[in-house]
Amino acid sequence: MKKGTLTLFISATLVLAPAYLAHAQKQASIPRIGVLLLGAPPNANLDAFVQGLRELGYIEGKNILIEYRFAEGKADRLPELATELVQLKVDAIFTTGTPAIFALKQATKTIPIVFFSTSDPIGTGVVASLAHPGGNITGISVLASELWPKRLELLKEISPKLSRVAMLWNKGNAGMALEAKATQEVAGPLGVALQDRGVKDPNELDVVFAVMTKDRPDGFLALMDPVLNSYQKRILDFLAQNRLPAIFENRTWVEAGGLISYGANYADAHRRAAALMDKILKGAKPADIPVEQPTKFELAINLKTAKQIGVTIPPDVLAQADKVIK
Repeated sequence: MKKGTLTLFISATLVLAPAYLAHAQKQASIPRIGVLLLGAPPNANLDAFVQGLRELGYIEGKNILIEYRFAEGKADRLPELATELVQLKVDAIFTTGTPAIFALKQATKTIPIVFFSTSDPIGTGVVASLAHPGGNITGISVLASELWPKRLELLKEISPKLSRVAMLWNKGNAGMALEAKATQEVAGPLGVALQDRGVKDPNELDVVFAVMTKDRPDGFLALMDPVLNSYQKRILDFLAQNRLPAIFENRTWVEAGGLISYGANYADAHRRAAALMDKILKGAKPADIPVEQPTKFELAINLKTAKQIGVTIPPDVLAQADKVIK
């Protein structure tokens, strides 16, 4: 290379180097978060979380990167997927459900974790307390157990002769075990006998349905988690075929054909989880961020389903509904 050409090359390199370094630094500064879910996409609640980030100025692929890991209903895959996210050295992780939370707690003691949980986070040992969660984890708890008295009361208003209710839940989820116990405790004073129809594996659903067909209950309630959510259509089809009045924890089941639901607004809760993630990405420590509780609750009713199964919704219950599907 001639001297003049070499000089020109060196000069150009010196000019371009700062720009290249600035670009590299900019790329390196983009936060990268992980998402670990027991279920599978699509997921409306996850969409609400991502939308919440967007509303806070985080545009996926532009100024934030998201690594998704879905166990597709297979809880035994959670530890492996949690380890993958930790090895990627993400800045923080969002997750839902007790099994996924514990998989992450085992995988890392340092990477911040934001959770959404339908179970009692203190009773399951996820956090030390709501005000001071401690460690590297905080999140949103919808305190599902405390809402079951209201749900059972609503079911009794719809079916005044209700006395026996089948309760479906996932026995493989420690959080659901606490919720099932709490629901049993409130049922007695309301004059309702709960038939425990917990399953250790979704393959047991056929057995449970066979038992319910033979020993028919007056109503049905479900303690939903990501595993059973994956079998939504199968469960709803059985309820429709057997004309069983049922109540659920959130309105996504009512929108899919369930009769009635009462609980926290999950979309709002996931947007609030995005706000917690924002705090962490800006330097806050999870141990110092209190676990938040629900602020918005909603009652949803599917009148089309009510007509199909021969149930009349009392006017006073209908008047309380936040969403009515006709």
